[in-house]
Amino acid sequence: MSPTTPFEAVPLSPAFHWRALFSWRRVRTVAIICALFVLLFSFGWKASMWHLVARVYGVGVTLLLVFGLFEQWPRRLPKWMARWALQVAAVGVTVPLAFFAAFLLTTAAGAPPFWKTARLEGFMTFTFLGMLVAPWTALAALLRHREAKVEKQAIDFELERSELARQALDARMRLLTAQAQPHFLFNTLANVQALVEAGSPRAPQLLQSLTDYLRAAVPRLDGSANTLGQELELVRAYLELMQMRMPDRLAFALHIDAGVHLLRCPPMTLLTLVENAVQHGLDPSEEGGRIDVHAELLEGRRCRLRVVDTGMGLQATGGGLGTGLAALRERLLWAYGGSASLELREVAPHGVEVTIEFSEPKP
Repeated sequence: MSPTTPFEAVPLSPAFHWRALFSWRRVRTVAIICALFVLLFSFGWKASMWHLVARVYGVGVTLLLVFGLFEQWPRRLPKWMARWALQVAAVGVTVPLAFFAAFLLTTAAGAPPFWKTARLEGFMTFTFLGMLVAPWTALAALLRHREAKVEKQAIDFELERSELARQALDARMRLLTAQAQPHFLFNTLANVQALVEAGSPRAPQLLQSLTDYLRAAVPRLDGSANTLGQELELVRAYLELMQMRMPDRLAFALHIDAGVHLLRCPPMTLLTLVENAVQHGLDPSEEGGRIDVHAELLEGRRCRLRVVDTGMGLQATGGGLGTGLAALRERLLWAYGGSASLELREVAPHGVEVTIEFSEPKP
């Protein structure tokens, strides 16, 4: 088939599909057209009505068979011949032949041939109207088939595009999570190392707490969504770990609304906020400070997470997001689009409040 052919036939399979010849849509269309022909010629019809019905529906079924036959046969066509043109031409040629056979078969035994009687006028009328209607009906059917095929391809393409976009989003989320994992783990190990090097008697207890913490944390760092309950357990364990490192400079409290524990969220969402408060707010400060973690349940299963510290403040830390918060903002953007927000604000007399709002992601 020529690549510029306006109609494309269905690719042929090794077997001949007989069911395709009598698809419900084709049979229904032929039945309706034949019924209209019968109704048109019934006015003033003097012969047997059975002859009229037999002729019209016999020709209709024949044209249906020819249309379906040349849709699948011959299996290969010359490059200069389009299959759609072959189908339309075959239907057009079949119309006079089919009506000729119909008139011939409905002629009574012993009667003169129809072309020698007044019935010739009826044959010419039937043939003319059939030649007028049948090829255009075949062409319209081919056009509808092509449009349906293009629409199906468009739907398949959109589904494939959506799936690829989802896979790209998932890969991007895993990449961002993978970037956050070593950042968090290295900071934690550095804190333990500093305590050990200082010869603190709390070092063994701190190492045990770190082991317990990592045993709970590492399986959840695979990029899949956690529940806020799991995230809060990690936050509490992390803050207890940091409190052992600097007992005189860190105080904390968790304020948790009922019902938030079962909400889903990306891993290390709340943990990143808390770690940022410790590393950039309290740790550089000689006096240390306090961290308050708030998890609030809003309407429509929307959640607000707030981490408030009394540390160095935005001006002392450069006023920027930092690596951890910048990566978290990008992760939230990829996971929720515009429905999630991350905001920072200064707290008087000194400190930072970081607020995240998001709706629970679909499982």
